[in-house]
Amino acid sequence: MNVDVLILGGGLAGLSTAHHLGAAGARSRLVVEAKPRVGGTAGSETHGAFTFDYTGHLLHLHDAYGKGLILDLLRGNVAMHERRAAIFSRGALTRYPFQANTRGLPREVAADCVAGFLETLHAPRPLPKSPDFLSWSRATFGDGITRHFMKPYNEKLWGVSLSRLTTEWQGRFVPKPSAAEVVYGALVDQNKLFGYNAFFRYPVRYGIQSLPDALAVRQEAGVVRTNARVESVDLREKVAVVAGLGEVRYERLVNTLPLVDFLDLAAPLPADVKAARRRLRWTTVWNLNLGVARADVSDRHWIYYPEKKFPFYRVGFSSNFSSHVAPGGHSALYVEVARPGGARVDRAKLEGEVLRGLREAGLLRAKDELSAKAWMPIKVGYVVYDFARTPALAAIFRHLGKLGVESIGRYGAWKYSFMEETILDGKRCAERLTGTALSAPPAEENLAPLEPPK
Repeated sequence: MNVDVLILGGGLAGLSTAHHLGAAGARSRLVVEAKPRVGGTAGSETHGAFTFDYTGHLLHLHDAYGKGLILDLLRGNVAMHERRAAIFSRGALTRYPFQANTRGLPREVAADCVAGFLETLHAPRPLPKSPDFLSWSRATFGDGITRHFMKPYNEKLWGVSLSRLTTEWQGRFVPKPSAAEVVYGALVDQNKLFGYNAFFRYPVRYGIQSLPDALAVRQEAGVVRTNARVESVDLREKVAVVAGLGEVRYERLVNTLPLVDFLDLAAPLPADVKAARRRLRWTTVWNLNLGVARADVSDRHWIYYPEKKFPFYRVGFSSNFSSHVAPGGHSALYVEVARPGGARVDRAKLEGEVLRGLREAGLLRAKDELSAKAWMPIKVGYVVYDFARTPALAAIFRHLGKLGVESIGRYGAWKYSFMEETILDGKRCAERLTGTALSAPPAEENLAPLEPPK
């Protein structure tokens, strides 16, 4: 086969690139996806009467173009939700975010958090130009909030000491309240919504799989090939070997696979790029989906667990996003456990620890029946933003750029992002490849509702 643009990976980044290339008039393009269906980690699986996602995949729409396109794709099959998130620690369930909602915690803990925050205002700590996340957290939130939440939770998630992490990732993901909000949230059940994810959208039916499916059906026949695993890529000869297709020759290559996987498939690579690849770190999310034969296991959308006694860092309740992902009288849960990338995990042992933790957290009762159970791990759950990441990426992308290779999306660009941003990455990639600025999709008020796919 010969194509102008070969796209590795049929997740949102790859499908968006193909969609926008088509909108720009490019016809010779091919998306190859290893799995039997598109979507990647932004996909869903059916287990009996349950629809499970690869953890919580919620739509946070902030960009006018991204919002218009996604709502156009999901017309008639999307609902808006106001976030109901909490933190469980010291035996108390408090509102998210922790730093603005310490009411309900033991009095001495709440006082420690408030006093530490106020100290950052009256005796600010100097920070270097590129601080580590632990120093930044102490300077921003104080020792109390850092000690009781920021440090234990983030070390559980990232799997490394916070002194090894940069602050490049946190931006919109770690909201900072004012002093008045911190004090108020220690005294009153504060219901102010903080952060980029205060509201979110989610499909009414069929799980998040609805979104990649909607992108895929807009492609011409033959553009998207599933069950087509990439086996190798010769960067010099511009040819990829793809299962079921053989050799595919390309002019331009777009990678959306996890960057480490792509580099392991690609050759030849110079020594400095191989060394940079070895410096990349990540965490694997061991995601256990459960169907519980009891309605309303929780009234929250998700709950964070910073304490070490719980093996998971977060539990979400997808049946609170959509009643259609679980049968009547049942709840659908996803449980997230982080482990260093490449670490061996005994699933049976971990499952036992997870179930014990869920009972200790009061989510599962002794007589609860599990109607469904599915492990759906995400190999590269989170990219570790250590101090080696940025220089390693600079060396890698400098080399790939010389070869005309684009590596985009959450996984290809090796970054922390969300679905709307990933779709926009595909748009921007198509614009770079074609030199065409693409127009906006229909405005929200002009979108006529459509029937959900059958």
